[in-house]
Amino acid sequence: MTGTGKLIRLALRRDRALLPLWVFLPWLFPLAFVAAFNSGYPTAQARQEYAETSIHNTAFTVTYGALHGSSLGELVTWRAGFIPIVVGLCSMLTVIRHTRAEEEAGRRELIGATVVSRHAGLAAVLIMAGGASLALGLLSALGLISQGLPAAGSLAFGSGLAAVGCVFAAVGAVVAQLTTGAGSARGIGIVVLGAAFLLRGIGDVSGKAGGGLGWVSWLSPIGWAGQFRPFSGERWWVLGIAACAVAALTAVAVTLSGRRDLGGGLFHDRLGPADAAPGLRTPLALAWRLHRGALVGRVAGFALVGFALGSIAESLGEMMNNSTPAAREILARIGGPGTVVDQFLVGMMTMLGVVSAGLAIQAALRLRAEESGGRVESVLATAVDRLRWAGGHLTFALLGSTLGLVVFGAAVGLAYGTSTGDVSRQLPRMLGAALVQLPAVWVFAGVAFALFGLLPRLSAGAFAVLLVSTLFGWVGAELQLSQWVIDLSVFAHIPQLPGGEVRVLPLVVLTAMAVVLIGLGLVGLRRRDLPVG
Repeated sequence: MTGTGKLIRLALRRDRALLPLWVFLPWLFPLAFVAAFNSGYPTAQARQEYAETSIHNTAFTVTYGALHGSSLGELVTWRAGFIPIVVGLCSMLTVIRHTRAEEEAGRRELIGATVVSRHAGLAAVLIMAGGASLALGLLSALGLISQGLPAAGSLAFGSGLAAVGCVFAAVGAVVAQLTTGAGSARGIGIVVLGAAFLLRGIGDVSGKAGGGLGWVSWLSPIGWAGQFRPFSGERWWVLGIAACAVAALTAVAVTLSGRRDLGGGLFHDRLGPADAAPGLRTPLALAWRLHRGALVGRVAGFALVGFALGSIAESLGEMMNNSTPAAREILARIGGPGTVVDQFLVGMMTMLGVVSAGLAIQAALRLRAEESGGRVESVLATAVDRLRWAGGHLTFALLGSTLGLVVFGAAVGLAYGTSTGDVSRQLPRMLGAALVQLPAVWVFAGVAFALFGLLPRLSAGAFAVLLVSTLFGWVGAELQLSQWVIDLSVFAHIPQLPGGEVRVLPLVVLTAMAVVLIGLGLVGLRRRDLPVG
């Protein structure tokens, strides 16, 4: 463990901007849900009616988990059922960033040449990620207690978040040993997270329906957060399961780390052909080769989500019609002046817009990954200038998000139109509602590209900008904050379609902002040195 303390300080310094974001932002959502339920469902009878309607909705159970009661605490923690997914993802990616990515960039070898033990780096990042998860859990518990909720249930909710964060930090430590590239490790980790979400959904749905697969949710670390049963008979012994999982996964990671070579992985890279294929003769073709896997997965995922949301939109609208006037007022603030179904779909379109913006940022930051990995020098050593090279990746950041939202809007329109018997009307409505998100998505892609060109070391800060913008837009509406605060969100300026009025000026302004940001990135890229470590 020699040198672990200093490496912890180094990791904290490097993550001094990102770490507070994934600790503090998830903490705010439960507080927003307390305010929303107090406003929309102020009486026990109203909450009971809401719970009775929601508990049998399969889509809600898959998304948020099983609902065990109708008290304020139970409803708030159930509505926050997506937060463990976010915490697990952030924790896992943090560990991969400080292990496999450091090794891939060559910095691990430099640090290893000093007086540090072989596993000091792994121990340091696990301690940091675990400490951040515990801090998030404690803040969440104290936040709910400050809202008047029982201390035992609040602590159980916070313990569930902390347990999920620690488990997926250990998962990140394991997958970091499997491959030679950080991108591949992230891909494997996201698949594991998705499988955990799927297992939680299958188990909870089966358990509510009285099926025989309720035990499956116990196989999912995400499901363990709900198994704590906050505010409905707390199960503190679930902490023991999480602790055993963390210990076992950490032992596996340490064992694998000790048996492999520095820079190597359990899965070795296959040698490529001696000569490149004809389709790799241009920078755009190379960018297609690098982005095609993620693009195909994104489009397929958007299609599946679109069909699912379109299929359940009508039934969700009927449920929301039975809510209190205050709840419908909140929905109107978020979703605009249309019908209840339209208001629900506005929220879903905005949510997919945020997801698409995150994916566009990730695609734009592939430029930074190529630069940090030393591969851009080989490309620019040929008859390719840096703007053509960057343009290939930027094309997929912009057009890839466009294609994803087109597919999503078409899928929602077909599914919803089929359920209402009016495909010819709903398909263009939903397609238009999806496409108006594009200027906002392009703005965030432009932010990522501008940071890459001007301040490459801060490129990942584009995700922080997206998180803050999303927080102001979503939570600000639920908490009835001042309009100027809500207007800090880029998505607050998007027309609320379907159902709202089409406003061209905000779309033109946002598109112009994206163009300016991309232009700044191009100017910065032409003037700065490559690569910048």
